Amino acid sequence: MNVVHTISELSSDDLKHGSCVTIGNFDGVHLGHQALLHRTKERARELGLASIVVTFDPHPLRVILGQTPPFITLIDQKMSLLSAIGLDHTVCLPFTKEMAQLSPEEFVQLYLVQGLKTRALIIGHDYVFGKEKRGNYQLLTELGQRHGFAVEKIEPVYKNGDVVSSTRIRTLVQDGQVEQVRPLLGRYYQVSGSVIQGHKRGGPILGIPTANLKLVDELFPQPGVYAVWAELEGDILPAVANVGHNPTFGTNALSVEVHILDFARDLYDKHLRINFVRRIRPEQKFAGIEELKSQIHRDIDQARTMLSDPETFIYTCKA
Repeated sequence: MNVVHTISELSSDDLKHGSCVTIGNFDGVHLGHQALLHRTKERARELGLASIVVTFDPHPLRVILGQTPPFITLIDQKMSLLSAIGLDHTVCLPFTKEMAQLSPEEFVQLYLVQGLKTRALIIGHDYVFGKEKRGNYQLLTELGQRHGFAVEKIEPVYKNGDVVSSTRIRTLVQDGQVEQVRPLLGRYYQVSGSVIQGHKRGGPILGIPTANLKLVDELFPQPGVYAVWAELEGDILPAVANVGHNPTFGTNALSVEVHILDFARDLYDKHLRINFVRRIRPEQKFAGIEELKSQIHRDIDQARTMLSDPETFIYTCKA
């Protein structure tokens, strides 16, 4: 997939037959988003058009309102997930206050008609855009008739009776129900980061070495202990992760500490991706080191059992 940040980076050859476009923020690139992207690719192939996904950075609400809920995927991971779908081009437009002031008619004329030579537009069931959110399916259909492009609306994707949505995924992650997130994303919920120096309690004090991640993600599971798959330099390794504030040691800052099972290599400065499989227990404060050590060994045994199911392995490495 070709990734550009301005439409002018696309050549005349890229757009010589016109394009089939989908547009959105795609936070999480969940199954609903994936259905939209696959339909765009399919329709483009049917019509002999370039397939294009348009997204924005930063998120429009962060520009308009100054804040948003925590993102499921940061921009780099989102772009990687979009690329994996296999459309011809991703146009990641810088979102500005000036763009926020464009009417739907102005946005369509400038970006879709003049810029991308759109012949078909595929949108989600709840997609709105433009100043005052006036850009909806009805208006887009009218504008399409005026400018010569067809508009298709994709119906929502349901899992377990509910619509797959970024909001639902975010709530499940924050509630620690990570096993319920996997069917909505088509992969485990993931965080990643480089391994940094911690407080040197895992190995020296507890006898259980841990990798402390430098946190860059915005969305984290509810504090607790989780069975996880850790991805390291192409290897997928069983592990147990603690997300929390280390109440036994009286610290307050959120941390993610990972113990990889049966593993003894130095991990400092290595990049780890953590796939959250299932919550083992909530965060708790212990009376002392020995009580904590005993519980950690029980956590490791539980994680080992959970991850022994081969079915848990197939949803890793999908970012």
